[in-house]
Amino acid sequence: MTAEAALSETGPVLLIGAGRMGGAMLEAWLSAGLPPERTIVRDPGLSPERAQELGSRGVTISNGADEAESAPRVLVLAVKPQQMDNVLPEAALYAGKETLIISVAAGIALDRLAKGFEASARIVRIMPNTPAQVGEGMAVAVGNDAVTEQDRALVDALLRPTGKIAWVDDEGLIDAVTAVSGSGPAYVFHLVEAMAAAGEAAGLPAELSMQLARQTVVGGGALLAGSPLAAEELRRNVTSPGGTTQAALDVLMAEHGLVDLMREAVAAAKRRSIELG
Repeated sequence: MTAEAALSETGPVLLIGAGRMGGAMLEAWLSAGLPPERTIVRDPGLSPERAQELGSRGVTISNGADEAESAPRVLVLAVKPQQMDNVLPEAALYAGKETLIISVAAGIALDRLAKGFEASARIVRIMPNTPAQVGEGMAVAVGNDAVTEQDRALVDALLRPTGKIAWVDDEGLIDAVTAVSGSGPAYVFHLVEAMAAAGEAAGLPAELSMQLARQTVVGGGALLAGSPLAAEELRRNVTSPGGTTQAALDVLMAEHGLVDLMREAVAAAKRRSIELG
């Protein structure tokens, strides 16, 4: 069954939290065929304009005053980790025995999530990233022992419109996943900032330097996505011995260069993910 077919038969889906990540997933689901009339959004922070826009498309905006007439098939918790303890008691009111619970909160472990629901609750923890907004996201999922193959297929159907998905059996890997792909888009955006600033320092006009940096990263990503070659091989293909690229890489690949900096950055993000839990 295609993702579109699976989504068209799914519901109701209750999304608690429709900020950047939750909102990106919502748009991907609706575009891929999730019926708006089977979609419920609960987010006290939703702007009146956004609530009205979603409502005009057939999405139900919940004010939380009344419990749903029937338990949702899927309950997605897309809130910040710091909000989870406040959200779980309310979320438990909506969940039924057949509800699949999905959390996208960084650092919040399956055991901690399970405390808010019945012992038999089926819970999946996923770590997506913001390129989901353009269907190029990367998500990694792990489920508790109660999760079935049917549940996994449903999670795949929900995440496929946002990009790619991988499953792991060891929840301990999710903190490292968070540090690499969850936070990773920010590293790429900062690379663009750094390249643009370096271009300015080399004498380029600011606007042109930023255009060069942005399109170089966009183009490099597209080449990486479309080529069967490994990143290492693609790098070598650009690098002529003794040329300009080699001169730059001698700096980036030196001791305490980009590899060491990235290792330190990922380790710091992983530590913070563990702390949030």
